[in-house]
This record gives sequence, structure tokens and C-alpha cells, in this order.
Amino acid sequence: MNAIRLYGRYISASFRSQMQYPGSFLLTSAGAFVAPGIDFIAVWALFSRFRQIEGWQFGEVALFYGVIGVAFAVADGLTRGFDIFGEEFVKTGDFDRLLVRPRSTVLQLLGYELRATRIGRLVQAALAWALAVHLTGIAWTWRVWAILMFAVAGGAALFAGILVLQATLAFWTVESLEIANTLTYGGVEAAQYPLDIYARWFRNFLTFVVPLGCVSFFPVAVVLGRADRTGVAPALALLAPSLGFVFFGVSLWIWRFGVRHYTSTGS
Repeated sequence: MNAIRLYGRYISASFRSQMQYPGSFLLTSAGAFVAPGIDFIAVWALFSRFRQIEGWQFGEVALFYGVIGVAFAVADGLTRGFDIFGEEFVKTGDFDRLLVRPRSTVLQLLGYELRATRIGRLVQAALAWALAVHLTGIAWTWRVWAILMFAVAGGAALFAGILVLQATLAFWTVESLEIANTLTYGGVEAAQYPLDIYARWFRNFLTFVVPLGCVSFFPVAVVLGRADRTGVAPALALLAPSLGFVFFGVSLWIWRFGVRHYTSTGS
């Protein structure tokens, strides 16, 4: 409980500091809204031309887009410390200071900065989600919302785990950002569409290696009444987002391995 209170104070301090410059906050948030919004317009343009992709309609794909977009926005806003770890902590030697403090390095990095400006990306994804609700005509019961909220939580944990792995790579090389971007931003782009439109090898990669399909495709397909497209039983599809938390746990274990092998810069 003490760690939770400390994390709350980290977040509060970060938010207040960003609010000292409201103009910058609003402009950056607007940019975070517009950039993915252009991507969504491109998705709409694709469907306006071809009407459907492998039997999937625009409203259904908008739901995939919204769910994975919300999950990534949450993870991106909360894991800034891991995202910039190589440049800001390893290169400068500042990670040494985190090690001598009587708190977990994970807690300190999670509390390093709340990127409140990611509210723009979150709102954009939520609007895509709302449009999907309007277009699909599904009965949006509490059960449906619970399934999708679980998918969002699992997705956020998965993306957080990817960023933790990115930070861990910085113990051996600080030039690892682009490798992780193929799994974060590239993963978002891939998970915005139903998994079954891709080649088998790519589907397997997004299911068994980096389980993006498990946190988005499987549960969303069940909600849309397309469980037959997943190839797994509906009960298993509903539990699939839990693999996002498993991935995050494994990432933290690898992080601890990296910390044990960290060599100070000596600064």
C-alpha cells in the first residue's frame, strides 16, 4: 500500500508539472489526436473503396482499431520511464541513483513521467470505438463491456511488457529503440485489423510469440459473433487477454536479469 501511495504521488507531481504549460499540453495532445486520426481516415478510405476485407466490414474493423488503440494509449502514457531508459538513464549513468534508493526500479521508472498528452490518442481511439458501437448494431451488454475492458487491460499490459523489454536491451545496447518500435507501433498497426487476414506465419507470430492477437483479435471476434474465425473455443478466446499479463510478468523477470548484469557508466 505504501508503494501504491508513492506511485500516486509520482503521478500527481508529473501531472501538475505538465499543467504548468497548458498551451504546450493542449497542442501536444491535439497532435496525439490528429496523427492516429489520419490513420483511421485511411482505414475508412480503404473500406469505402473495397467495402470489405476477407468478409470483415468497416464497423467491425473500427472496433479492433478502437480496442487496441485505447490499450496502447494507456500503456504509452504510463511507461515513459522505460521508453527513454537507454538515453536518459543508462547513457547518463542516472540509473545508478535509482539503484541506491530503497524502492523498486520498476516503480521508480513507472512513476518517472505520466504522459498526460496521450489523452489525445486515447480520445481518438475511443471515438473510433464509439463509431464501431454505432455501426455494428451489437447488443452492448455489461458482459460485452467486461470482455472488451479485459482485452484493453491485457493489451496495455502487453505493450508495457514490450517497452520493459526495450529498456532491458539498453543494458547491452542503447541503440535498441527501432527494434522495439516494430513491436509497439508496428504491433498497433497489425492488430488494428483481424488477425485472420494475414499469412499463417505472421498469425502464429502474433499469437505465440508476441500475443497481440490474444489480447485483441480473439475477444473482439467473440463479441462480434465471429468466434468461428479465431480457430479456438469461445471460452478460451475470452481468457486469451490474460496472456498479456503473462507477457508482462515474463518481461519483468527478464528486466531483473538485466539489472543484475548492469555495469555502471562510472559517471
